[in-house]
Amino acid sequence: MAIRQIRTIGEECLGKVCKPVKEMNDRMRTLIGDMWDTMYEARGVGLAAPQVGVLRRICVIDVMDEDPIVLINPEIIEMSGEQTDDEGCLSVPGKVASVTRAEYVKVKSLDMDMNPVIIEGEGLRARAIQHEMDHLEGILYGEKANEPYRDLDEDEDFMDEEYIEE
Repeated sequence: MAIRQIRTIGEECLGKVCKPVKEMNDRMRTLIGDMWDTMYEARGVGLAAPQVGVLRRICVIDVMDEDPIVLINPEIIEMSGEQTDDEGCLSVPGKVASVTRAEYVKVKSLDMDMNPVIIEGEGLRARAIQHEMDHLEGILYGEKANEPYRDLDEDEDFMDEEYIEE
């Protein structure tokens, strides 16, 4: 697999609504493998296809609490509760902002074999799912933030905090 260039705030592809994946083929499998490699190399917990310049409805997420997940054509079917915490994003380097999201989500998606699956998440996993799915709609977390982006304190290791997004 390969490391792909992560697109950053201001690039047109991050503001576009993604198209559904119609079939799983070698090109899509390669993309997903590259997304995992890119996310791990950048020390993120999630990555959506538009962040690597591909306008398809695919996300990869690994918050290190359960098995990593691939979401293909995901749709949120249930949400409840509320949580507020800082988020960051590989596409908005060096910045964070407080965002309020649902505490719990249930998502209908497809797996790598294009079979329907239901994925549930609470806490960080729910936050990551919502954040990545926003990317598929062309939405960056700053659009939902409770405050403007602020600089990540250089003395603060965000990777050791309770939450890291992307």
